[in-house]
Amino acid sequence: MNDVVTESGAEPFSPALRRAVSVVMIGATLSFLDTTIVNVAVHSLSDDLHEGLNAVQWVVTAYLLALAAVIPLSGWAARRFGAARVYVVALTVFTIGSVLCACSPNLGILVAARALQGIGGGLLMPVGTIIWTAQSTKAQMGKVIALMAIPVILAPALGPVLGGLLIQVINWQAIFWLNLPIGLAGIILALRLLPKERGGDAGRFDVLGLILASAGIVGITYGLAEIGVAGRLDSAAVIGLLVGALALAGFVVHALQTKRPLLDVRLYASREFTAASIATFALGAANYGGMILMPLYLQSVRGEGVIMAGLLVAPTAIGALLSAPFTDRWGAGITSFVGATILAVATVPFLFLTTTTSYWLLCAVMVVRGIGFGLSILPTMTAAYQALRPDQIPDATPQLNALQRVGGAIGTAMLTVALTGQLSHTTTLAGQASGFGATFAWVLVITIIAMVPTIVLARIEHRTRPASP
Repeated sequence: MNDVVTESGAEPFSPALRRAVSVVMIGATLSFLDTTIVNVAVHSLSDDLHEGLNAVQWVVTAYLLALAAVIPLSGWAARRFGAARVYVVALTVFTIGSVLCACSPNLGILVAARALQGIGGGLLMPVGTIIWTAQSTKAQMGKVIALMAIPVILAPALGPVLGGLLIQVINWQAIFWLNLPIGLAGIILALRLLPKERGGDAGRFDVLGLILASAGIVGITYGLAEIGVAGRLDSAAVIGLLVGALALAGFVVHALQTKRPLLDVRLYASREFTAASIATFALGAANYGGMILMPLYLQSVRGEGVIMAGLLVAPTAIGALLSAPFTDRWGAGITSFVGATILAVATVPFLFLTTTTSYWLLCAVMVVRGIGFGLSILPTMTAAYQALRPDQIPDATPQLNALQRVGGAIGTAMLTVALTGQLSHTTTLAGQASGFGATFAWVLVITIIAMVPTIVLARIEHRTRPASP
């Protein structure tokens, strides 16, 4: 990666960087879209496969667990075999898994196929990031991350809409067949456009590190997913979280004592990287956790269908896209603090939800929340990568990817528990609307807490910024 920062933030993208971003965005879209598009198919799968909802929920959980398990492997695999090769293999595995999902005759095969999808999907984002960072300068990273965030922003809104349309018009198998032409196009473009690198010396494969890191991320992901399904902290969630925490602690000890660990945790010796990583984690909880509430409110209180609910939350994505030109104009800390402040202020109107709250008001507020999303989380991710040397990127990418996903899962689990508690005490629509408003108060609290690491990041940037002559 060219490590030279130009004077202007408008440095044009090289042809190699444009090709890399175009190809990687295909994989990012598939990975994030598949995380949300299947959620609307749970009831259809239950009816068609003659299985209970708790059993069918494993179609979602298997994907998340497999995705989490392979994230730690991505950095080593990219160094050893070449990022472009690993990306093509991951996209191929994901596409094959999609076909197997569409052809599944029973729940067992469908769950196994979803796990195969998750293996491919878990490698796509971190390896894709390694590919584009190798072609960009530090000055360009903010713009690239803003582009790469588009599928992340659109997936929660468009996934349910697209899934609902396909299920209503065709059948549940169509949501998996959709991945086939996109996946094939991505594979062909990757083979034609990405650099033909050979890989190199990645060191001895750290088997113990993989076991500990994967067990840690999988345990925590499972525990949080279980909380989301049960709406409370049950024994399965406790066991998952405990096993995950112990495994991650063991991995940190192991990584510090190993010459070439699977993931280098010594990166956190950089104060700027540490502050940016914590901010990414906290803002992931604030942003992604809050995204689940509005579609639920629209469906359960306002009686909207999946498609209309998805369209009504789409303004969040519009706001995030509007923020893109401003995500790298100032320091990451100041920008993310301003973004988190906007996010917090735009959450306040949701505290007063009723059964008749104007859709125009909701859409306007969601545009503002989208702007806060873009200005908060994107600059912190940029700051994390800019704090590193090029050779440290393969170690940092899986860790940042895991932090963002786990942060979002924690926010989702906390809000699910809070919402379940609020709705358990009422049966009226007015009471349910009030319950959603009370749960949005927790979104506000999480967002305010997430502002703290952005202040720390801003202070570190101010201290390390060269003095003006």
